[in-house]
Amino acid sequence: QVQLVETGGGLVQAGGSLRLSCAASGRTFSSYAMGWFRQAPGKERLFVATISWSGGDTVYVDSVKGRVTISRDNAKNTVYLQMNSLKPEDTAVYYCAAGRSRSATPTRWDYWGQGTQVTVSS
Repeated sequence: QVQLVETGGGLVQAGGSLRLSCAASGRTFSSYAMGWFRQAPGKERLFVATISWSGGDTVYVDSVKGRVTISRDNAKNTVYLQMNSLKPEDTAVYYCAAGRSRSATPTRWDYWGQGTQVTVSS
């Protein structure tokens, strides 16, 4: 069992930056791939980024490439999402997820956090 808690969301102006964190409980964190998804009001939950268990492989959705970096610290049981050059269209609730395999499909992930709101004003 893995429990995930996201923090770091907030209100930021367009062009600004935020760093989201996702703290995981459990001793098996380092064996899980981790991902970030986002969900805007009335929209489906969409893939943002994923990182392998070792941190050696990352994948991003095209719309955030060059602006967003996913990283993890297995010693701290934490995964991060550094977001720069934020745009109003990045506004959403951001969720972290843990799973045995990485996928852009939300249903393929095993554990989810409660989400953190990111609002980007124009």
